[in-house]
Amino acid sequence: MDISHFRREYLKSGLERDDLLDDPMAQFSHWFNQAKDTNIPDPNAMVLATVAANGQPSQRTVLLKYYDENGFVFFTNQKSRKAAEIRENPLVNLHFVWLDLERQISINGSAKAITAVESARYFITRPRDSQIAAWVSTQSKIISSRQLLLKSFSDMKAKFGTGEIPLPSFWGGYRVEPTSIEFWQGRENRLHDRFLYTNLNNEWNVERLAP
Repeated sequence: MDISHFRREYLKSGLERDDLLDDPMAQFSHWFNQAKDTNIPDPNAMVLATVAANGQPSQRTVLLKYYDENGFVFFTNQKSRKAAEIRENPLVNLHFVWLDLERQISINGSAKAITAVESARYFITRPRDSQIAAWVSTQSKIISSRQLLLKSFSDMKAKFGTGEIPLPSFWGGYRVEPTSIEFWQGRENRLHDRFLYTNLNNEWNVERLAP
């Protein structure tokens, strides 16, 4: 199917060096808050790219749960494919796409598991059924049917009853510590604005990239 006719111009805004904050984490926070305030669905959704030991890349959408000056944190089953690939190669990419604002952010960095204490602090804020689901799902493994998954969920729900649900030993968070962050703003005629922050000796250098 030829879909080459799908095309539109990006005319909402531009981006100049003077518009950018010196700290890319502060700039990320500025753009994230604008995305949130625009009521974009799931503004914290980001594509996480990892690479397997054989060189095969893979991507999936995960949710950013918090960020600070040290990086970006998401949570997952630590026996999943993404977790296995991070153990083999901690270099990852995070990618945010906010098409309503004609913006993208691409982050290169290294993923590291956070402490069990940090993971537990977040885990207890999850809805109870989501806590139970973390116990049930053998993420990325082959299962015979959805019915079996739902039965496991029901059995686990009965097992915990009304008691506190502990943090699974195989579930937790990863922090992506950025080494470079690119901010992309769509412009007309595909002459987009792109600025790349690169960490050099613990200082951030900013350069404009060709579109």
